[in-house]
Amino acid sequence: MTGDILPDILEPGLRVVFCGTQAGAVSARRGAYYAGPGNKFWPVLHEIGLVPMRLQPEEFATLPRYGIGLTDVAKRSSGPDSALRGGHFDVAGFTARIAANRPRILAFNGKRAAQVALGIREGGLAYGPQTHRLADAETYILPSTSGAAAGFWSIEPWKQLAMAVTGTQSR
Repeated sequence: MTGDILPDILEPGLRVVFCGTQAGAVSARRGAYYAGPGNKFWPVLHEIGLVPMRLQPEEFATLPRYGIGLTDVAKRSSGPDSALRGGHFDVAGFTARIAANRPRILAFNGKRAAQVALGIREGGLAYGPQTHRLADAETYILPSTSGAAAGFWSIEPWKQLAMAVTGTQSR
């Protein structure tokens, strides 16, 4: 496959950029981030107060108006994370995109994306704020919103992120 599966939603000055591992199969088919039927991303963004209403996956391009961006570490592949191989990741390109846009916070939607982007073994990762920075952005690791990761789900780190982003308590 040539070209990115989903476009980056990046611009200078964003409050937070969410980074996934790669587009899921449903997201790739629909051409929209976090579009799988069991994915909690869009309801959670609203629940924690980062957007004023529940957006649909196809509305992903509107996120910069709320100070939010989106990207993935593997841009040219799609499907389950279990199918990913080292060659799918473009860490140098990802880091360059983040450095060029300089968000205040980089939030990883799941440990796998953070593990690859930050070069940390899984044993060294915990949910919440991290001591590692990437391109001068604060980093957070969040439980994945994927339906496949439901057994690891907790909204608390997402609420903690919302407090850091907005400076106020989430709903």
